[in-house]
Amino acid sequence: MTQSEHSSLYVGRFAPSPSGDLHFGSLVTALGSYLQARACHGKWLMRIDDIDPPREVAGAASRILKALEHYGLNWDDKELYQSQRHDAYRAILDQLQQQGKSYYCTCTRQRIQQLGGFYDGYCRELHLCADNAAIRLKQHHPVYGFRDKLQGNITVSTEMAKEDFIIHRKDGLFAYNLVVVVDDNYQGVTEIVRGADLIEPTVRQISLYNQLGFKTPDYVHLPLVLNKEGNKLSKQNHAPPLPLSDPRPLLIDALSFLNQPTIAGWQDLTIEQLLQQAIAGWNINAVLPEKHNE
Repeated sequence: MTQSEHSSLYVGRFAPSPSGDLHFGSLVTALGSYLQARACHGKWLMRIDDIDPPREVAGAASRILKALEHYGLNWDDKELYQSQRHDAYRAILDQLQQQGKSYYCTCTRQRIQQLGGFYDGYCRELHLCADNAAIRLKQHHPVYGFRDKLQGNITVSTEMAKEDFIIHRKDGLFAYNLVVVVDDNYQGVTEIVRGADLIEPTVRQISLYNQLGFKTPDYVHLPLVLNKEGNKLSKQNHAPPLPLSDPRPLLIDALSFLNQPTIAGWQDLTIEQLLQQAIAGWNINAVLPEKHNE
């Protein structure tokens, strides 16, 4: 990205879910998102995606914020919690329902798996009631692909692009694809920098942006940090939490993973000085699309 492309209107964000503590893979994503926002002279916002209570770990949200502050990744404005945004999600669901753009569905996961993994629109014209039903979006704006600023052109199958996907779950919880679009639009996010594990759902989110008449942000999906078994570092795989010791060595490791310039003499720098140098040297185009750690 050239200096001329930078804008004071740039808004980025980091949106972890409190299903566990941050780990090195989380740090890489947070750092990449932070550096991109700061290099673009923009805002970097913090959102806690606490929309799925059964998966949340007590105290994780506050530990996530504490860890980010410890690593010098300070955000702008007050953090936003999805658990406090239910009225906004409900309003969008009501709007889609009134416009005839959604419907209730009682199909089981087993049935959809038997179909090959993609829903076939079975309940679309059945006019079911809300009892024990999910809500699906009527897919009027299928998106077959998009251009990722790092990964290039991404395409998905016709079945996925045309699927009427769930926007409110049968268990009463709001679906991720709904809330992420509503909140990113609400916060004015202009570019989403996140992990490559979220590439596929992006087409669904873009289709919902189009359906709602929202402006679609740009996307940058960073490479995933893998463990020795070749699996993504994750809370589910028991990745160790970020230590609250000297943050500089892990920040340097994260910069190296993102293929950024080596910062000479970093041992003599404060965290703030290290990050300022990282911002000055940041080049999103240097990140390797499919880099794996050793």
